[in-house]
Amino acid sequence: MGSSFPAPLRLTLALLWQLGLSAAIQWLGLMVNGSRVAWNETQHCKILDGLVPDQVQLCRRNLELMHSIVHAAKETKGVCQKTFSDMRWNCSSIEYAPSFTPDLMKGKGSSARSSGVSILFKTCWKGLQDLSEIATDLKSKYLAAIKVTHRHMGTRKQLVPKELDIRPVREAELVYLVSSPDYCTKDSKLGSLGTQDRQCNKTSVGSDSCNLMCCGRGYNAYTESVVERCQCKYHWCCYVMCKKCQRTVERYVCK
Repeated sequence: MGSSFPAPLRLTLALLWQLGLSAAIQWLGLMVNGSRVAWNETQHCKILDGLVPDQVQLCRRNLELMHSIVHAAKETKGVCQKTFSDMRWNCSSIEYAPSFTPDLMKGKGSSARSSGVSILFKTCWKGLQDLSEIATDLKSKYLAAIKVTHRHMGTRKQLVPKELDIRPVREAELVYLVSSPDYCTKDSKLGSLGTQDRQCNKTSVGSDSCNLMCCGRGYNAYTESVVERCQCKYHWCCYVMCKKCQRTVERYVCK
């Protein structure tokens, strides 16, 4: 399996794993102002908000990796928002970094370290898939996540599927204890921005449909002029020439 990531970024992932996942999301805060820092002096590790003490120490010991971490944070934001753009929760709250909202902060405790992540970490040394492929795979696992509960199994307390007729959870599957809100309405306590004014697809039957995206509130239609390339022709040798065409499209947004 090939890798689209530079070696420093793979080493970065290893260092983040050593730190632990409890504060891993705080690294995403570097996408805001991280590019403005030269990262050539250890004092730079303290001037940006958001990093916890362990991360500051890790930064001081590995200054040469900070540019890769900032790049990874920015790429993570874009891929997350693109991957979840067709769902009510669309990763928009990542814009508030490093002041993350509850939807991103919940579950970031030490218990977040899972065997599934361990498997992902082990494969990092062989080479990483493209980040968008990883995001798509994680989204599929997220949508198929199994609700679990604590149950006493002999002398130990274990997480088992809440529905007793469900097979045991496999190692690479995602699980959750508490159901997420529906994200239909804005609620700062839950980190929900709501779906008012979100664009929806009138003809879709999926999560981006106007019925699901708008939570049954209905939608408004408007028209928009779009300029795009058209009537493209290949000329020898070796270029393509296109005209610019304008057309009117109808858009739909949630009430």
